[in-house]
Amino acid sequence: MAEAAIELIGIDKSFGPVRANRDIHLEVPRGTIHGIIGENGAGKSTLMSILYGFYQADSGEIKVGGKPTAIKSPNDAIAVGIGMVHQHFMLVENFTVIENVILGAEGEALLNTSIAKARSELHRLEKEYGLEVDPDAVIEELPVGLQQRVEILKALYRGAEILILDEPTGVLTPAEADHLFRILRQLKEQGKTIVLITHKLREIMAITDNVSVMRQGTMVATRATARTTVEELAELMVGRRVLLRVEKGPARPGDVKLDVSGLTVKDSRGVTMVDGVSFNVRAGEIVGIAGVAGNGQSELLEAISGIRKAVAGKVLLDGSPVDVSGLTDPGDLRDRGLAHVPEDRHHVGLVLPFEENENSILGYHDEDQYVNGPFLDIPAILKSAESQIEKYDIRPPNPRLKTANFSGGNQQKIVLAREMEQDPGVLIVGQPTRGVDVGAIEFIHKRLIAMRDAGKAVLLVSVELDEIRSLSDRILVMFAGRVVGERGPDATEGELGLLMAGVEEKEAAE
Repeated sequence: MAEAAIELIGIDKSFGPVRANRDIHLEVPRGTIHGIIGENGAGKSTLMSILYGFYQADSGEIKVGGKPTAIKSPNDAIAVGIGMVHQHFMLVENFTVIENVILGAEGEALLNTSIAKARSELHRLEKEYGLEVDPDAVIEELPVGLQQRVEILKALYRGAEILILDEPTGVLTPAEADHLFRILRQLKEQGKTIVLITHKLREIMAITDNVSVMRQGTMVATRATARTTVEELAELMVGRRVLLRVEKGPARPGDVKLDVSGLTVKDSRGVTMVDGVSFNVRAGEIVGIAGVAGNGQSELLEAISGIRKAVAGKVLLDGSPVDVSGLTDPGDLRDRGLAHVPEDRHHVGLVLPFEENENSILGYHDEDQYVNGPFLDIPAILKSAESQIEKYDIRPPNPRLKTANFSGGNQQKIVLAREMEQDPGVLIVGQPTRGVDVGAIEFIHKRLIAMRDAGKAVLLVSVELDEIRSLSDRILVMFAGRVVGERGPDATEGELGLLMAGVEEKEAAE
């Protein structure tokens, strides 16, 4: 057994009445990739925040390199060689890469001297670990995969020997995730220790040496990855057997509910992101749109739901036209039976400083059930929120808690509950299980199938190819803003991958 890089002994942490960590014991061998998995709200991020100094444990001990270590702030963690890459990046968006890397670690009285030294060190790190990124690029102009590399470079620049990554692939495309894993393997080969917090069991099996499972604030098991299975880990996470494949009967498509014809959308720079796209979605079917992120899927959903204007094309909802010129109020579309679960829950789906019950009615707050004369009916709103919390297993079950204090997966469930419970005729869903644990994924998939079977029309966009293949009755593939092919649910990953790479329908079929 290798020497332990980290030992956590008897860690306890409570937030008021909520006990987030209960007598946690964890040992991570040096030079390994160690996965920590668990449902949303299981206490994973809290535990790592204690290790990184964001929180202090109520009791327990931390050892780094075999030595008892007091970590009272991130500076303490950095001083003993611990770095952390957060789920939501901690970067100054209008700064350059090199400015972000040295921020807080300038080390010289003259900034120009600091930047010159940093440039040399960054070049070495990029070459050694395959973390190539333009040091003079502005962060807001970089794709998320490169922004994540900047976060890793920040940690390495500060001398990190132990690197914690919190849900690192939640915002990455499959190709970006594969590249990240190559970087992590390279870091491991150089003797670094990696702690990977994730809910994606396939990633655990592909990249880790060992995996620890948390459930309801406790550490329930640690396994050598080579000696466990996806099924065992899922059962340990949830406390029961989990259905990892979607069970569904054949679709029974009815009338066309959503008809899109020749839709063209440009972004703020005038670049065409959706290029003459046409398709329809019928009652009683799920139409999935596959594609690497950035190929127009987001703009397509925004145009259909009234958030972004189109420059050409038509959209019909139940046979009646939707004004796509930018003048449509998304609220009018909700009144017409179109619900939208946006891809970006933080900026579009939720108001994070609001309480859970307030977010549970956003967009529907003028419905009769939520008002009493000219005022909101607070008891009715709380009762509805409590019902959604119970039905969708939102944790912690507190409708008065600020939404920012829920985990990402539970925030996603708040949005899904709000939109699904309105019984829409058409449901548009972007990335329904992004940042969601395996038990919740099973639940969300069952709910989507139930909506289909109840005669609803569902348009699904996901970067998770397994999700698209499992749920969809028809699969459209987008590349460079165009629909380049249509396949059935029996399409192979290889077929869809070729289309996603821009190989046209005729070529992919050969």
